[in-house]
Amino acid sequence: MRLSSEVDGGWGNIRAFGLAVAVTWDKEYSFRRWFEEDALKLITELEQFTHVITFNGNRFDIEVLRAYAPVEGLRKRSLDIHELLHKQLGHRVKLDQLAKDTLGTAKSGDGLEAVKWWRAGQKDRVAEYCEQDVAILRDVVEHGRAKGFVVISAKQVRVKWE
Repeated sequence: MRLSSEVDGGWGNIRAFGLAVAVTWDKEYSFRRWFEEDALKLITELEQFTHVITFNGNRFDIEVLRAYAPVEGLRKRSLDIHELLHKQLGHRVKLDQLAKDTLGTAKSGDGLEAVKWWRAGQKDRVAEYCEQDVAILRDVVEHGRAKGFVVISAKQVRVKWE
């Protein structure tokens, strides 16, 4: 797990950041943790789904996984909520803001803190942080599907996520 300042090319070379832990959720298995040695299994697993819902996954998560195997199949299945909202609103939205405004829930940290925790050997803490992010995304998507909107900056934003 590396920061952008630690790899040649920075944010233009996301695949060099490395996978520390990824968390997935689905109705059958609930939360599952995937570590770097599981990267190929994770990609194979994700390719079994018709949709893979992410938040900034097209720009970040899928690019990190590109270092381990071809990911074009994942990109075709990706429903990137961040990307959809960015296109609709014309500006980026943070998951923390979306969670607070739509669900009244806040994230427990951020990516920089996760790197610090990982390097301090707090791997379970990083995995729990990732699980919380996935739970928040799941709940935001369920809210959007059920009500037809999410809330951003006290405004209802109409969504149609299938």
